Amino acid sequence: MPDIVLTTLNAKFIHAAFGLRYLFANLGDLQSRAVIVEFDINLRPLDIAEMLLAREPKILGFGIYIWNVTETTEVITAIKRLRPEIKIILGGPEVSYETDGQKIVELADHVITGEADLKFAEVCRDLLLAGRKDLPKIIPAELPDFSRIALPYDFYTEADLAHRIIYVEASRGCPFTCEFCLSSLDIPVRQVPLDKFLAAMQKLLDRGLKQFKFVDRTFNLNIAVSKALLDFFLTRYQPGMFFHFEMIPDRLPAELREVIAKFPPGSLQFEVGIQTFNPEVGSLISRRQNYERMADNFIFLRQETSVHIHADLIVGLPGETPESFAAGFDRLIAFGPQEIQVGILKRLRGTPIIRHDAEWQMIYNAHPPYEILQNKLIDFATMQRLRRFARYWDLVGNSGNFVATAPLLWSGGTSPFTNFLRFSDWLFAKINRTDSIALARLMELLFEFLTRELLLDAKLVAETFWKDCQRTGRRDAPNFLKEFLPEENWSAIRNRDRSLPKRQSRHTPV
Repeated sequence: MPDIVLTTLNAKFIHAAFGLRYLFANLGDLQSRAVIVEFDINLRPLDIAEMLLAREPKILGFGIYIWNVTETTEVITAIKRLRPEIKIILGGPEVSYETDGQKIVELADHVITGEADLKFAEVCRDLLLAGRKDLPKIIPAELPDFSRIALPYDFYTEADLAHRIIYVEASRGCPFTCEFCLSSLDIPVRQVPLDKFLAAMQKLLDRGLKQFKFVDRTFNLNIAVSKALLDFFLTRYQPGMFFHFEMIPDRLPAELREVIAKFPPGSLQFEVGIQTFNPEVGSLISRRQNYERMADNFIFLRQETSVHIHADLIVGLPGETPESFAAGFDRLIAFGPQEIQVGILKRLRGTPIIRHDAEWQMIYNAHPPYEILQNKLIDFATMQRLRRFARYWDLVGNSGNFVATAPLLWSGGTSPFTNFLRFSDWLFAKINRTDSIALARLMELLFEFLTRELLLDAKLVAETFWKDCQRTGRRDAPNFLKEFLPEENWSAIRNRDRSLPKRQSRHTPV
């Protein structure tokens, strides 16, 4: 039985715990006495506790995040009641700041704050080898030097490579000070030695990995490194490969543009954090960006590359009115990203966004994920409307099921935000829920809204719907469309090619 069990509750099975693998890689002589055991938050806490206790560990190391702190608290409560002698060590962003008053911190024996890559092994040696009993509860980790950190990629299993999202990083930290983001506390930016990193990536490629999700907060900060990485993957590209990067939206010089344009369709995704188009709001939250350069970069990416763009906006920032958010959303729609993530502001532990609480009357949910409930400019009822807007936008605007149909909501030059909010309000009044909506039901409701509320031509809407159905691999027209389509088109895909499988597989960006 292992002495050390490294564990966490992932948001979904498909996610592989990157941090645990860093800790395991850096255990040194204790590695043979350790094991990684992962769960997801859909499992019952008592079942997780049972599986952990069955391994009879002396030390349990938990990764604590905003999405798992509630469930993990229940797991640790049970373990401490059953086996109080097991040493519980916590780490992760949710317990690295504002530790006072956290129940999970009270339950734990030790909490390592900050980047624990090296500190975790040091604490384990103190407990297991030196038998120390005088270690403090809160143990700050010194910022580790990447030259001393063992990389974790060998500890992705073959099953991980085949079935899970594989995370990689070429750098840590962020040079910006956006007050809503934990990365603003992560200064300076530190690069993994490039030769060491590329060697690790080559090993993953040799093992058959085709999808890489970079977690670097500012991938395109160091242009020379960014170009080297893109060149590396481009020269080794094979069909089915996919690379995800987070990028600074206003920094895309010619040397990067040249290589980006060479990537084939479906192979490259950029996550672009815009967050707000309101310069006054940007100034309030210490976010600097050049909107003119940003617009030019969007035009380049949409017109001259095959990059899939995932862009982010935040609802509820101090100083942002519903009207200014609406204007920003409409502006972003005009840029044409394939996805727009409408996020609700979260009050993450440790972030300096709290300095605005009094002036802007910021009120957040007391429970994870600590989303804004209301502020001086957006009351609770309006915030709820915008929360539903975000959820329904995910289902309609980002799902990939309504690529041609969704723009009908703002056809004729109307405001995308205004019309989608109108649809959102109408839809909630109809079904009184924002989850567990079957796709077929959503399609029928969207068709009803377009034809009966916006009074669009039913035949045109049906034809547009059918294009989306065929594009996503549907073989038969939904019944509610059939009266508006010629009968010979009801099963257009089957008629065109009877050899097609029941549903075409397609690549969905991570």
